Amino acid sequence: MSSDQEHLRETDTEDRFDFKKEEAAAFKADQGLTEETIRLISEDKDEPEWMLKRRLRALNLWQEMPMPADWPGQPDLSEVDVNEIVPYIRPDVDVRAGVDDWEELPEDIKDTFDKLGIPEAEKNALSGVGAQYESEVVYQNMQERWEEKGVIFCNMDEAVQEHEEIVKEYFMTKCVPPSDNKFAALHGAIWSGGSFVYVPEDVTVEMPVQAYFRMNSEGMGQFEHTLIIAEPNSEVHYIEGCSAPKYSAFNLHSGGVEVIVKENAHVQYSTVQNWSKNTYNLNTKRAIAEKDATMEWISGSMGSKATMLYPSTILKGPGATDNHITIAFAGEGQNIDTGAKVYHNAPKTKSTIESKSISKDGGRTNYRGLVHIADGAENSSTSVECDALMFDNESTSDTMPYMEINESTVDVAHEATVGKIGDEDVFYLQSRGLDDDDAKQMIVSGFIEPITEELPIEYAVELNRLVELEMEGSLG
Repeated sequence: MSSDQEHLRETDTEDRFDFKKEEAAAFKADQGLTEETIRLISEDKDEPEWMLKRRLRALNLWQEMPMPADWPGQPDLSEVDVNEIVPYIRPDVDVRAGVDDWEELPEDIKDTFDKLGIPEAEKNALSGVGAQYESEVVYQNMQERWEEKGVIFCNMDEAVQEHEEIVKEYFMTKCVPPSDNKFAALHGAIWSGGSFVYVPEDVTVEMPVQAYFRMNSEGMGQFEHTLIIAEPNSEVHYIEGCSAPKYSAFNLHSGGVEVIVKENAHVQYSTVQNWSKNTYNLNTKRAIAEKDATMEWISGSMGSKATMLYPSTILKGPGATDNHITIAFAGEGQNIDTGAKVYHNAPKTKSTIESKSISKDGGRTNYRGLVHIADGAENSSTSVECDALMFDNESTSDTMPYMEINESTVDVAHEATVGKIGDEDVFYLQSRGLDDDDAKQMIVSGFIEPITEELPIEYAVELNRLVELEMEGSLG
């Protein structure tokens, strides 16, 4: 084992996530969501008029659209009251000056991300790093060799100012319109921060870029927006990490992700989300893959009180490919509702979905998915595999696949398994010298290995450690 891996295994992950700082804000909006609030935020960001108009249109949609309430088995959202949420907190740091030197950050913010391991990851494994604190990106940096090739990695607020025409073309117009669902509309009205990634034609970014989003204040909402554009024959791996400390009041996370994967390009989007158990995690994420393009989603979701997360891909061009891999973990009082959506809108498109879920102490996990194969998408194929592992008789796991097949010359496969950790398996491992907890941990690690092996080693170690802490009941 390398020294870096050993250091990561020895890190006290619980202490890293379960800490909080005194709130220090340069600008803090009032609770709730009103036109006045939207205008104040847009003015504080010095946004162009077209962005303000898009925000106000999204606000109108949010006000008109009902809360999702009729999905079978969906998480209870009755506690989600936007009027109790602070939608925007600008931390007390001169983010508009473009901080690209870690030492220039205020000590409390720098200490937060030091504990989360961001500087170390940047040094060892990444092409670029962005770090968001509350509602704003406070640090952004990219290695010069990628900037020299025309790669852009900056925060979304800067992109609106510096790359206006590209943002204006793609921001919530092609992938995720605000009319998509109520929380997409909410996001469109109040979004702040996030990442903008642009990879020019024929450029392969060989090391991942990472963004990390941290909620520190109690009773706030975080609404970062990520826009990734991969031009033809390009390649990039984007990694996202998220966390929040324990609080008594609920927090809301409603991010938005849009990915444009052009002809023969390849994008991998990986996220490890460790929200506290007072957080509602309600995101909208979508990609469009053109001819012979490949889109990969790798998601680990845990910690929140309720999660509704269904990354989707529109396979727009012939030969486009989409791969989804998901881990969900639910403990006591948690309802983790995850899945995937894939739209085969062209011939010879291919998709695979692999979902792994773990539930214990009465927690609930659910796979909710959609595969749509359009008329004319001949010779396309899809495969869906859902595996659920439960610790006890009180926990539940459901699988709700939905397939719309409008073309006859296609291959469609679906497989689902549900199982409980067997006493005989635990006994066998105990007979080899492991105690009860270590035996169960080994079973779970083997269960999720097909997913963790797709992540860089730093994140695979981190995900395994988070799952271990969830099993101990130590997080959130």
